Amino acid sequence: MPDTRPRGPRSRDLLRDELATLTTESVDDRGRDLDTLSTARLVERMNDGDRGVPEAVSRALPAIGAAIDAITDRVRRGGRLIYVGAGTAGRLGIVDASECPPTFSVDPGLVVGVIAGGDPAIRTAVENAEDDEQGGADVLSELKLREADTVVGLSASGRTPYVAGALTSARSAGALTVAVACNAESVIGRMADHAIEVVVGPEFIAGSTRLKAGTAQKLVLNMISTITMVRLGKTYGNIMVDLQATKEKLRARAERTVMLVTDCTAEEAAAALSASAGSVKVAVLMLLRGVGAEQAQEALATAPSLRAALDAR
Repeated sequence: MPDTRPRGPRSRDLLRDELATLTTESVDDRGRDLDTLSTARLVERMNDGDRGVPEAVSRALPAIGAAIDAITDRVRRGGRLIYVGAGTAGRLGIVDASECPPTFSVDPGLVVGVIAGGDPAIRTAVENAEDDEQGGADVLSELKLREADTVVGLSASGRTPYVAGALTSARSAGALTVAVACNAESVIGRMADHAIEVVVGPEFIAGSTRLKAGTAQKLVLNMISTITMVRLGKTYGNIMVDLQATKEKLRARAERTVMLVTDCTAEEAAAALSASAGSVKVAVLMLLRGVGAEQAQEALATAPSLRAALDAR
């Protein structure tokens, strides 16, 4: 566990030595002349460096897939998916969590984003918050962490004390633990049930982990939340069907979705959605199976997905 006691000269020496071992803190010698280059050359060089991020993520795909299967199992058992991070990593977790309700019609409490320093840290840096190891444990206590829950610790360096404290607390509670870091053999990786370590190498600006490391973490989070929802039956093929038409934009999207899946007319889609209280899944099942709204709702209540309900005989 990282040492989070007040830092004096000796502890700063140890921290400097530790940072020197991290690829996210290393300096790319090819960038020593950055401040002398033209804007055109700078954007080319930055883009070239970013090309390696998806390749780094691809090397972690087995670990990502294993984590998603474990997370899906916990969510099916009534658990929540909780992201914990500091700074950029924490903000990325909050972004991913906040997108799940409108995209997949899940309860806002199912996917939760937590950032060191609380809500003010979403927009403004909160000094020393990431060093508060006990704070990471306390926030999970406030969330009343359960054994069925999953805690995903996000840290580019892989050593953030706040995240480490949360993972320690999560393990004690019997929750599933996942670490997402951008250094190999990370502290949080060694603490977690599933370690996802995407090594992207030195940043365009040395140590600025909002860049390649941030991009890598966003790609991993996209996979975790999206594929978990696919496994939970929130899509039909690659189409969002777990959608409730509650406002004009969503009503138009819902009608288009029903038309895409069933090949019906706009009028037929609107009528089915009206009869189904705006539920795309129910409307689709009504049209494709030729049943009423009540029978469609009953079929979906006992099926894990729309496809399973359609295939049932």
